[in-house]
Amino acid sequence: MAIQICVPKEVRKGEQRVALVPDIVNRLVKQGLNVNIESAAGELIGYTDADYENANIVANSSELLGSADITLTVNPVTSGQIAQLKEGSILIGFLNPHSDLDRFNLLKDKNISAFSIELIPRISRAQAMDALSSQASIAGYKAVLLGSNILGKFLPMLTTAAGTIRPSKCLVIGAGVAGLQAIATARRLGAIVEGYDVRAAVKEQVESLGAKFVDIEIKAEGSGGYARELTEKERQQQQEILAKHVAASDLIISTAAIPGRASPRIISKAMVEGMRGGSVIVDLAAEGGGNCELTKLDETILHQGVKIYGPANIPSMVGNHASELYAKNLQNILELLIQDGEINIDLEDEIVNGSLITHGGEIHHAEIKEQLEGVSS
Repeated sequence: MAIQICVPKEVRKGEQRVALVPDIVNRLVKQGLNVNIESAAGELIGYTDADYENANIVANSSELLGSADITLTVNPVTSGQIAQLKEGSILIGFLNPHSDLDRFNLLKDKNISAFSIELIPRISRAQAMDALSSQASIAGYKAVLLGSNILGKFLPMLTTAAGTIRPSKCLVIGAGVAGLQAIATARRLGAIVEGYDVRAAVKEQVESLGAKFVDIEIKAEGSGGYARELTEKERQQQQEILAKHVAASDLIISTAAIPGRASPRIISKAMVEGMRGGSVIVDLAAEGGGNCELTKLDETILHQGVKIYGPANIPSMVGNHASELYAKNLQNILELLIQDGEINIDLEDEIVNGSLITHGGEIHHAEIKEQLEGVSS
C-alpha cells in the first residue's frame, strides 16, 4: 500500500502558508506516494482545492490526520492535533522545540517520530532541507519593504525639479541569511547600507553586496553558523561603536536571532533616544524578545519620534513563495526518509538523528530530553 502523506490546514492565527504546493504534490504522486490535503489548506495564497488535482481533498481534519503515515505542517501542532495523529506515524514541521515541552510527551506517548525543522544540522548536505534559511531569506526581503512603508522618506536618491532628495541610510544588524537578503534588498532600493555582525567572517559577504561592514574588532564565531554570546567587556565595546552607526541611520533592520534562545539585546533605549526623529527600526527578532530593548511583538511603538516595529511571522506575509520554498525543503526531507517506496528512519544519518525529537516511544533528542527531565523534576 502506498505511503499516505497528509497536509492539514494551518490553525495559527494569520498564517497563510501551506506545507505543500500543487507542483510538489504532483512530484510526490509521480513517486508513488498518496497525498491528502485538507480542504481550503492553500486558499489564502491562491491555491484552490481544484489546483491540487493529483491530491485527495479531505474535509474532516480528524480523518485526515488519523489516516496519515506522514503529516507535514508549517507551524507546531496543537495538543488537539496530536490526539488525532495516527499511532506510530511521522510528523515533520516547525515544532518550536524549546517551548511548550509537554507536547513532546504527548507525541512520545503516541509513538510518533517527530522531526523538527529547526533542528536540521546546518551542514552542506542539508542545505536543500534547511527551511530556516529559506524562510529567513523571505523575512529579510520583506522587512526592508515593511520598513520603507513606515519610513517617511525615500530610500534612493531622487532628483526632481524641486531639488535633490538624499538617499536614506540603512543599517542591517546581523548578517545571516535574513540580514544578507535585507542588505541586498535595501541596496536594490537605492539606500546607503551598512551591515553589522559580531562574526567577523561575514565581512566579505556584506561587502560583496555593496554595503559597508561595521567592524567592532570582535570575533564571535560560534557553532552551527551562529554567533557565540559576547562577554560583558565585548558587549560594552559593541554598544559604544554601534551607537554611532545607529544614531546615523534612517532605517534599521535587526535580524540577530537564534532558534530556541532569547534574542540578544543589541539596541538599547539610550541608542534609540540618540536616533533622529522619523527613523524606523524593524526588529525581526521580536518573537525571541527582540534585539531592541523597546520592541513589542506585533506592535509598532513610538519612542521619542522613533518608530519600532516588531513583526511576527513575516514569511507568512509572502505566503505564496514562502510555501513554494518550504514545500521544496519538505520534498528533500521526504527523499531522505523514503527509500524504494518504504519509510526508512536511519538513526545513523546525521540529519535524521539531529532533527528527530521523539521516536520509538521515547524522547530521542538528548537536549530536549534533558529539558523535559528538568521541567518534571
